[in-house]
Amino acid sequence: MKEIEDPGTKRKRTYLKHINVENTRNFYNTMFIEFGELFIFTGNVVKQFFSRPYEHRELLKQLYLTGNKSLGLVAITGLIMGLVLTMQSQPILLQFGVQSLIPGMVSVSMFREIGPVVTALICAGKISSGIGAEIGAMKVTEQIDAMEVSGTKPLSFVVASRVLATTIMVPLLVFCADACGLIGGFLGMNLFEKMSFQLYMHTAIDMLDFIDVIPATIKTVVFGFFIGLIGAFKGYKAGLGTESVGLAANSAVVSASLTIFIIDLFAVLITNILIRI
Repeated sequence: MKEIEDPGTKRKRTYLKHINVENTRNFYNTMFIEFGELFIFTGNVVKQFFSRPYEHRELLKQLYLTGNKSLGLVAITGLIMGLVLTMQSQPILLQFGVQSLIPGMVSVSMFREIGPVVTALICAGKISSGIGAEIGAMKVTEQIDAMEVSGTKPLSFVVASRVLATTIMVPLLVFCADACGLIGGFLGMNLFEKMSFQLYMHTAIDMLDFIDVIPATIKTVVFGFFIGLIGAFKGYKAGLGTESVGLAANSAVVSASLTIFIIDLFAVLITNILIRI
């Protein structure tokens, strides 16, 4: 015998289903609106790169702050990654008698993938969140509005200088992480067997090819651009409450980190296609 459903339960189920549909629709609407705003914001920022006045002093200041705040952390992380990679792979390669390939494996791994991605994630957590919080605080305290009233271009002075600074500095930080990774690999190699530094570096660099360095360098430039851009966008679009500063910083880290993985995926796909050609 078929049970008769209670009308109240049926109305409640219909209401919850309607709420879920509305929440899903609102989520996708908000996402597409934010993508559109980011696209327009990106165009306006890139336009400021070629528009006068050029904020040279602010750019140099942001280059110093960006590199100085992240250099130590990036260097230590690269050193540890190279050391750990060597220590993890050495016993396995020793079983096949090819432990001499460790320097080349470390250099290719660091230059192709580990160095760029790990460094970009560090910069996303440290630099992008800082930019988002800083610009968000300027937005809350109405400093952005004051700049517009006084005739100063906030997009040029505040945003474009920071985005250009991260675009330039992140590739340099990646090269620093790669170099420290090679040094860490040398230290890890000498824990098991003795190898001169000259021989280690010659073997490591000899394994690198054009396809290992150039595509990785190009994607680090893209990483740096989006790290600065997303942090500035989240801060620039922050609300007027103090809570929005923390939300802008948190959202900048999450969005920048996800963007890094997406860019890396497409970079690897394009690189593999170029290798097969």
